[in-house]
Amino acid sequence: MNYDVAKNLHDVLGNLPEGVRLVAVSKFHPNEYLQAAYDEGQRIFGESHEQELKLKQETLPKDIKWHFIGHLQTNKVKYIAPYIDMVEAVDSLKLLKEINKQAAKHDRVIKVLLELHIAQEATKYGLTPDACRQLLAEGEWRELHNVQICGIMMMASNTDDEQQIRKEFMETADFFDEVKAEYFADDDAFCERSWGMSHDYKIAVECRSTMVRVGTTIFGPRVY
Repeated sequence: MNYDVAKNLHDVLGNLPEGVRLVAVSKFHPNEYLQAAYDEGQRIFGESHEQELKLKQETLPKDIKWHFIGHLQTNKVKYIAPYIDMVEAVDSLKLLKEINKQAAKHDRVIKVLLELHIAQEATKYGLTPDACRQLLAEGEWRELHNVQICGIMMMASNTDDEQQIRKEFMETADFFDEVKAEYFADDDAFCERSWGMSHDYKIAVECRSTMVRVGTTIFGPRVY
Protein backbone atom coordinates (compact mmCIF):
# COMPACT_ATOMS: atom_id res chain seq x y z
CA MET A 1 0.00 0.00 0.00
CA ASN A 2 1.53 3.30 -1.04
CA TYR A 3 -0.70 5.36 1.23
CA ASP A 4 -0.17 5.41 4.99
CA VAL A 5 -3.76 4.81 6.05
CA ALA A 6 -2.83 4.02 9.65
CA LYS A 7 -0.90 7.26 10.17
CA ASN A 8 -3.58 9.37 8.45
CA LEU A 9 -6.33 7.73 10.50
CA HIS A 10 -4.55 8.51 13.77
CA ASP A 11 -3.90 12.09 12.62
CA VAL A 12 -7.62 12.60 12.08
CA LEU A 13 -8.61 10.86 15.32
CA GLY A 14 -6.14 13.08 17.14
CA ASN A 15 -8.14 16.11 16.01
CA LEU A 16 -11.45 14.78 17.30
CA PRO A 17 -12.58 15.73 20.79
CA GLU A 18 -14.11 13.13 23.09
CA GLY A 19 -17.62 12.19 22.03
CA VAL A 20 -17.07 12.80 18.31
CA ARG A 21 -16.98 9.67 16.18
CA LEU A 22 -15.36 9.14 12.82
CA VAL A 23 -17.11 7.72 9.78
CA ALA A 24 -14.26 6.65 7.49
CA VAL A 25 -15.57 7.35 4.00
CA SER A 26 -14.26 4.38 2.08
CA LYS A 27 -16.18 4.49 -1.20
CA PHE A 28 -13.98 3.87 -4.25
CA HIS A 29 -11.14 2.67 -2.01
CA PRO A 30 -9.86 -0.93 -2.10
CA ASN A 31 -10.46 -3.47 0.64
CA GLU A 32 -6.86 -3.41 1.83
CA TYR A 33 -7.22 0.28 2.71
CA LEU A 34 -10.32 -0.46 4.76
CA GLN A 35 -8.61 -3.42 6.38
CA ALA A 36 -5.65 -1.21 7.32
CA ALA A 37 -8.01 1.24 9.05
CA TYR A 38 -9.88 -1.65 10.67
CA ASP A 39 -6.62 -3.05 12.03
CA GLU A 40 -6.08 0.31 13.75
CA GLY A 41 -9.47 0.06 15.45
CA GLN A 42 -11.77 1.90 13.02
CA ARG A 43 -15.21 0.28 12.90
CA ILE A 44 -17.56 2.75 11.15
CA PHE A 45 -17.19 3.01 7.38
CA GLY A 46 -19.22 5.10 4.94
CA GLU A 47 -20.21 3.90 1.48
CA SER A 48 -22.61 5.26 -1.11
CA HIS A 49 -22.85 2.63 -3.85
CA GLU A 50 -24.94 -0.39 -3.10
CA GLN A 51 -23.02 -2.84 -5.33
CA GLU A 52 -19.59 -1.78 -4.10
CA LEU A 53 -20.84 -1.95 -0.53
CA LYS A 54 -22.23 -5.45 -1.07
CA LEU A 55 -18.83 -6.77 -2.19
CA LYS A 56 -17.03 -5.13 0.72
CA GLN A 57 -19.59 -6.26 3.26
CA GLU A 58 -19.22 -9.87 2.11
CA THR A 59 -15.42 -9.93 2.37
CA LEU A 60 -14.50 -7.61 5.26
CA PRO A 61 -14.91 -8.26 9.02
CA LYS A 62 -18.46 -8.76 10.19
CA ASP A 63 -18.33 -6.30 13.09
CA ILE A 64 -17.93 -3.30 10.80
CA LYS A 65 -20.79 -0.81 11.09
CA TRP A 66 -21.67 0.27 7.57
CA HIS A 67 -23.18 3.72 7.07
CA PHE A 68 -24.87 4.55 3.78
CA ILE A 69 -23.85 8.17 3.25
CA GLY A 70 -24.91 9.08 -0.28
CA HIS A 71 -28.31 9.70 -1.80
CA LEU A 72 -30.23 6.44 -1.44
CA GLN A 73 -32.83 5.55 -4.05
CA THR A 74 -35.87 3.77 -2.67
CA ASN A 75 -35.42 0.84 -5.08
CA LYS A 76 -31.95 0.17 -3.63
CA VAL A 77 -33.01 -0.04 0.02
CA LYS A 78 -33.87 -3.74 -0.16
CA TYR A 79 -30.29 -4.65 -1.09
CA ILE A 80 -28.69 -3.01 1.95
CA ALA A 81 -31.46 -3.63 4.50
CA PRO A 82 -30.03 -6.97 5.74
CA TYR A 83 -26.83 -5.42 7.08
CA ILE A 84 -26.72 -1.61 6.98
CA ASP A 85 -26.22 -0.03 10.41
CA MET A 86 -27.28 3.51 9.57
CA VAL A 87 -28.66 5.42 6.59
CA GLU A 88 -27.25 8.92 7.01
CA ALA A 89 -29.20 10.82 4.40
CA VAL A 90 -32.96 10.37 4.62
CA ASP A 91 -34.47 13.18 2.59
CA SER A 92 -38.14 12.15 2.30
CA LEU A 93 -40.94 10.37 4.14
CA LYS A 94 -41.16 7.99 1.18
CA LEU A 95 -37.56 6.85 1.73
CA LEU A 96 -38.10 6.57 5.49
CA LYS A 97 -41.13 4.32 4.94
CA GLU A 98 -39.23 2.12 2.48
CA ILE A 99 -36.34 1.66 4.91
CA ASN A 100 -38.87 0.72 7.59
CA LYS A 101 -40.58 -1.77 5.29
CA GLN A 102 -37.35 -3.49 4.23
CA ALA A 103 -35.95 -3.51 7.77
CA ALA A 104 -39.13 -5.21 8.99
CA LYS A 105 -38.59 -8.04 6.50
CA HIS A 106 -35.28 -8.78 8.20
CA ASP A 107 -36.62 -8.18 11.70
CA ARG A 108 -34.19 -5.29 12.14
CA VAL A 109 -34.26 -1.69 13.27
CA ILE A 110 -32.18 0.53 11.00
CA LYS A 111 -30.85 3.80 12.37
CA VAL A 112 -31.35 6.88 10.20
CA LEU A 113 -30.46 10.56 10.14
CA LEU A 114 -32.65 13.22 8.52
CA GLU A 115 -30.70 15.13 5.88
CA LEU A 116 -31.04 18.90 6.13
CA HIS A 117 -30.40 21.14 3.16
CA ILE A 118 -28.92 24.44 4.34
CA ALA A 119 -26.06 24.97 1.90
CA GLN A 120 -26.09 27.87 -0.54
CA GLU A 121 -25.58 25.85 -3.69
CA ALA A 122 -28.47 24.01 -5.28
CA THR A 123 -27.37 20.52 -4.34
CA LYS A 124 -30.05 18.04 -5.22
CA TYR A 125 -30.91 16.46 -1.90
CA GLY A 126 -31.99 17.15 1.62
CA LEU A 127 -35.01 18.53 3.43
CA THR A 128 -35.29 22.27 3.94
CA PRO A 129 -35.76 23.13 7.62
CA ASP A 130 -39.45 23.82 6.95
CA ALA A 131 -39.94 20.53 5.10
CA CYS A 132 -38.24 18.70 7.96
CA ARG A 133 -40.49 20.45 10.49
CA GLN A 134 -43.52 19.45 8.43
CA LEU A 135 -42.43 15.80 8.16
CA LEU A 136 -42.01 15.59 11.94
CA ALA A 137 -45.21 17.52 12.71
CA GLU A 138 -47.33 15.25 10.53
CA GLY A 139 -46.20 12.39 12.74
CA GLU A 140 -46.41 9.41 10.38
CA TRP A 141 -42.82 8.52 11.35
CA ARG A 142 -44.05 7.58 14.81
CA GLU A 143 -45.75 4.50 13.34
CA LEU A 144 -42.52 3.22 11.77
CA HIS A 145 -41.10 0.80 14.30
CA ASN A 146 -38.22 -0.59 12.22
CA VAL A 147 -36.42 2.71 11.80
CA GLN A 148 -34.93 4.81 14.54
CA ILE A 149 -34.38 8.51 13.86
CA CYS A 150 -31.07 9.28 15.56
CA GLY A 151 -30.41 12.88 14.54
CA ILE A 152 -29.60 15.27 11.72
CA MET A 153 -26.97 15.28 8.98
CA MET A 154 -25.97 18.00 6.55
CA MET A 155 -23.23 19.12 4.18
CA ALA A 156 -21.98 22.70 4.28
CA SER A 157 -21.55 24.75 1.14
CA ASN A 158 -18.51 23.81 -0.90
CA THR A 159 -16.62 27.03 -0.24
CA ASP A 160 -13.36 28.29 1.25
CA ASP A 161 -15.30 30.85 3.27
CA GLU A 162 -14.93 29.52 6.80
CA GLN A 163 -17.43 32.01 8.18
CA GLN A 164 -20.06 30.72 5.77
CA ILE A 165 -19.33 27.10 6.71
CA ARG A 166 -19.42 27.93 10.42
CA LYS A 167 -22.72 29.79 10.02
CA GLU A 168 -24.33 26.80 8.28
CA PHE A 169 -23.07 24.34 10.88
CA MET A 170 -24.36 26.48 13.74
CA GLU A 171 -27.70 26.98 12.01
CA THR A 172 -28.03 23.21 11.81
CA ALA A 173 -26.97 22.78 15.45
CA ASP A 174 -29.72 25.23 16.46
CA PHE A 175 -32.21 23.33 14.31
CA PHE A 176 -31.16 20.07 16.00
CA ASP A 177 -31.90 21.65 19.41
CA GLU A 178 -35.32 22.82 18.23
CA VAL A 179 -36.31 19.40 16.88
CA LYS A 180 -34.85 17.58 19.88
CA ALA A 181 -36.90 19.69 22.30
CA GLU A 182 -40.08 19.41 20.26
CA TYR A 183 -40.10 15.74 19.24
CA PHE A 184 -37.28 13.78 20.87
CA ALA A 185 -36.86 15.29 24.33
CA ASP A 186 -37.23 11.88 25.99
CA ASP A 187 -35.41 9.91 23.27
CA ASP A 188 -31.73 9.40 24.10
CA ALA A 189 -31.15 7.85 20.67
CA PHE A 190 -31.78 11.21 19.00
CA CYS A 191 -28.31 12.58 19.66
CA GLU A 192 -26.33 12.60 16.40
CA ARG A 193 -25.22 15.73 14.60
CA SER A 194 -23.43 14.48 11.50
CA TRP A 195 -21.55 17.26 9.75
CA GLY A 196 -17.97 17.83 8.72
CA MET A 197 -15.90 16.27 5.93
CA SER A 198 -12.21 16.16 5.04
CA HIS A 199 -11.95 19.89 4.30
CA ASP A 200 -14.10 21.25 7.15
CA TYR A 201 -14.33 18.66 9.93
CA LYS A 202 -12.16 20.72 12.29
CA ILE A 203 -14.69 23.56 12.05
CA ALA A 204 -17.54 21.04 12.41
CA VAL A 205 -16.34 19.75 15.77
CA GLU A 206 -16.25 23.35 17.03
CA CYS A 207 -19.88 23.59 15.88
CA ARG A 208 -21.19 20.68 17.95
CA SER A 209 -20.84 17.86 15.43
CA THR A 210 -20.90 14.38 16.97
CA MET A 211 -19.96 12.50 13.80
CA VAL A 212 -17.62 13.51 10.97
CA ARG A 213 -17.32 11.87 7.56
CA VAL A 214 -13.70 11.86 6.44
CA GLY A 215 -12.37 9.99 3.41
CA THR A 216 -9.68 11.64 1.31
CA THR A 217 -7.62 12.77 4.29
CA ILE A 218 -7.36 9.14 5.42
CA PHE A 219 -7.38 7.11 2.21
CA GLY A 220 -5.98 9.57 -0.32
CA PRO A 221 -7.46 10.28 -3.75
CA ARG A 222 -10.21 7.90 -4.80
CA VAL A 223 -9.39 4.88 -6.92
CA TYR A 224 -12.06 4.67 -9.62
